[in-house]
Amino acid sequence: PGCRGAQGRFAYKLLHDLFANYSSALRPVEDTDRALNVTLQVTLSQIIDMDERNQVLTSYLWVRQAWQDAHLTWDKDDYDGIDSIRIPSSYVWRPDIILYNNADEHFGGSMETNVVLRSDGHIMWDSPAITKSSCKVDVSYFPFDGQHCRLTFGSWTYNGNQIDLRNRLDTGDLTDFVENVEWEVLGMPATRNVITYGCCSEPYPDVTYTLLLRRRASFYIFNLLLPCILVSFLAPLGFYLPADSGEKVSLGVTVLLALTVFQLLVAESMPPSESVPLIGKYYIATMTMITASTALTIFIMNVHHCGPGARPVPPWARRLILHHMARLCCVYEVGESCKSPQRALGGQEGRGDAGGPWESPGEGKVGTETGGCPWDHCLCHHDALLRNVSYIAGCFRRHRANQRRTGEWKRVAKVMDRFFMWVFFLMVFLMSVLVLGNAA
Repeated sequence: PGCRGAQGRFAYKLLHDLFANYSSALRPVEDTDRALNVTLQVTLSQIIDMDERNQVLTSYLWVRQAWQDAHLTWDKDDYDGIDSIRIPSSYVWRPDIILYNNADEHFGGSMETNVVLRSDGHIMWDSPAITKSSCKVDVSYFPFDGQHCRLTFGSWTYNGNQIDLRNRLDTGDLTDFVENVEWEVLGMPATRNVITYGCCSEPYPDVTYTLLLRRRASFYIFNLLLPCILVSFLAPLGFYLPADSGEKVSLGVTVLLALTVFQLLVAESMPPSESVPLIGKYYIATMTMITASTALTIFIMNVHHCGPGARPVPPWARRLILHHMARLCCVYEVGESCKSPQRALGGQEGRGDAGGPWESPGEGKVGTETGGCPWDHCLCHHDALLRNVSYIAGCFRRHRANQRRTGEWKRVAKVMDRFFMWVFFLMVFLMSVLVLGNAA
């Protein structure tokens, strides 16, 4: 206990002797024409936030600065072997090293921590700091993007002839880094730059740490990209719906509104720049495709609901759509053949012509002989009956022709539905593959 008490008294005496005639306002060098060497080392502890919209990176850093103070040296044998002391940083001169690309509105500096002062005048100052730095964010490949954020440290008032700032290591220290849930740190290389600004003729050295970040895309894949792909595959199914269901256009409009909501969610978090993110391009292409599919659906429904007054299907459309495209899209007509009703109708007409009571002269004569109506009177009834039957047969024939013409247009609409369904399925698949390929 006596030794520890004696060492404490020597520490008080050392502190009094060192700062008796010391000023922290002047640069601590014996020769004012020589530059003071200051080494800088930055340890990345945590990435707090990356604000893509405002392009600001908030990080928690440990900043270590070391330099030589020529006025704070002592012989440790004179002070009971004391080799180092820890004193408040405000007691000694400190280099005004700041973050050049600071984006904090309050512009707060490092925390006022103690410095470690050694007997040879070497000073080491470790201070934690929460920094907000401006970072140029490139969201062209969002959510599969990577960012390069720079942290540039340098003296604000001392030029290179007064302070020679150097980096202690060629990279930032990541041994104590706390993993971020959104960003993966690939590295933090450090480079020393000497820049002559337009305001001054003297060179100003700085140390720039480049933070290499890569976004963890799993969250965005499962919450933004995968739902969009699933919703996109619903759009071609609108062509598969029956035209009489009345839900074909409403399905396309619903899918379009769903993609618009996803597009707004992405736009709210992205900076308002000219570079459109990859997922935004995918949304725009999908919305354009769905708009085109909805317009085609309206056109096909107009073809499907052609009335009896529609023109017959042109020969080229019958050959191209009802023959080639129907076979390509595997669209077959289910039901009785169109020739069977014609044959039945022809058979009935033949039987009516051959076996009707009004066309057998023999039977007419028998009726006359048996006391029926007179032969000339039966002929009048026979002509009227023939006219009525001919009128009914003509109406029935026109009705069947109208039905056959309407059925052909419906079949044309059905073949076009199936054709565009496979075309749009292929387009959605190719767009999804292109998005994933560009991301890779």
